Amino acid sequence: MPTADSTGGGPGDLPAGRAGASPGAAVSAHDTPDGRTVGPAGRPPAPVVASLMLGMALVALDSTVVATAVPQIVGDLGGFSVFSWLFSGYLLAVTVTLPVYGKLSDTFGRKPVLLFGIGLFLLGSLLCASAWNMAALIAFRIVQGLGGGALQGTVQTLAADLYPLRERPRIQARMSGVWAASAVAGPALGGLLASSAHWRWIFLINLPLAALALWMITRHLTEPVRSPGRRGPVDWAGALGVFCCGGLLLFALVQGGVAWPWLSAPSLGLLGASAVAAVVVVRVERRAEEPVLPGWVWRRRTLAAVNLAMGALGLLMVAPMVFMPTYAQSVLGLGPVGAGLVMSVMTLSWPVTAALSQHVYRRIGFRDTAAVGIALAAAVLGSFTLLPHPARPWQPALIMLLLGAALGLFQLPLIVGVQSTVGWAERGTTTASVLFCRQVGQSVGAALLAAVANATVAARLADAPVPGLPRHLDDVAEALAHPGLLPGAAADHLREAVAAAVEHIFLGATAAAVAALLVLLLLAPRRFPVLPELRDE
Repeated sequence: MPTADSTGGGPGDLPAGRAGASPGAAVSAHDTPDGRTVGPAGRPPAPVVASLMLGMALVALDSTVVATAVPQIVGDLGGFSVFSWLFSGYLLAVTVTLPVYGKLSDTFGRKPVLLFGIGLFLLGSLLCASAWNMAALIAFRIVQGLGGGALQGTVQTLAADLYPLRERPRIQARMSGVWAASAVAGPALGGLLASSAHWRWIFLINLPLAALALWMITRHLTEPVRSPGRRGPVDWAGALGVFCCGGLLLFALVQGGVAWPWLSAPSLGLLGASAVAAVVVVRVERRAEEPVLPGWVWRRRTLAAVNLAMGALGLLMVAPMVFMPTYAQSVLGLGPVGAGLVMSVMTLSWPVTAALSQHVYRRIGFRDTAAVGIALAAAVLGSFTLLPHPARPWQPALIMLLLGAALGLFQLPLIVGVQSTVGWAERGTTTASVLFCRQVGQSVGAALLAAVANATVAARLADAPVPGLPRHLDDVAEALAHPGLLPGAAADHLREAVAAAVEHIFLGATAAAVAALLVLLLLAPRRFPVLPELRDE
């Protein structure tokens, strides 16, 4: 069996062979006596698919539902200065636990890790609903994130385990559809619950959904029996090291430039501590019998290229997801609902092209399909700088629609392709490493692009030819929220400053897309080395 970094022979990453089996088959990937991993013989039963979709929905809905209830939460619990940690703490917990859960799922199987994650997410939701102050709510959100990390990575891995290669785009497109529906429905649901009932129901509604997912997975999901001899000792030291290293790095990126300046002692201290922790992790993992973050994750060309490309995806996604709503409200003058619609159209086209991408990569391969998608994404992102000022709302909305279509063509072939280059015993680690890199890219992108935006706005304020503008960046948000309090010329100049900042953000996102394209063309093999047994699915 060729390794995942070998060139392989035959059709490369083009699947061939028999058609999918009957829908009622409850068969998953299994290991043969000679150690090979055999792909699934048919589609899993409907309750299993429903439970996976439900588990993904729990994670996808979480942030969007909570975001709209922040005013009610702060009004009830206080803690306005730290409420951003409702999201940052959750993101930290999800990101740093992804590699750990990936390795545990390869060691003990997907089902126990998924059940543990759902149970922990359920416990965190119950605790969040009972929080008595903002500090407690942040702590309980971290508990939720510890469960969310298991859900996010393990559901993606199970999708690869349970579906043959030719059927995998269908389930992955459904997963993308869950995220799209959550992006559109989440804010409305959160606002409805917060205004009509109480913000605590945002968390209480998770309880029956998580309980239903637990029951369906326990009853219907059957994994193949693996030989105990294939399990090595759990690398708890490596897991703790990865958690500490990732936590320190992400904490520095989240707080840098916000709670303290980038070149201050706290930022430099946290970055230095994360570097020391990284050195310790490398030493520990080299000695571990079954490392949580094995070296082959970066030694194999295909996996290393996909990891880097997905990190670039996380970085560029900051532009549309974080800064487009600000542009729509501050520059275009739209309300929160209108701004959300401008951004959310991206989630409508993404699942469509993701589902159709299989027809492209069956002809030209995984790498070239992803390269076409990210090249189109770079062109779309760059076109944002060509918009007139002020733009009409349909113009940025069209850009978001085209961007979603391009990224659907980019992401899905990479995930399906890289999962097809490894066997069952490495698929959890592989999937987790890809998701981990995307999350880290998003955190790095948020820090870098926010610094670019702040520098642009600060420069425009310093050189302003009109009086009445805020003198400090901290006052810009208040001025944008109440532009009527500024003189007309000052308000126009401030809008132009924000528009220029967002243009620079999209230029940075364009550079990230170009970097991902170069990584694919220069590092990734033209044909992904799909395992021979998976080519025959």
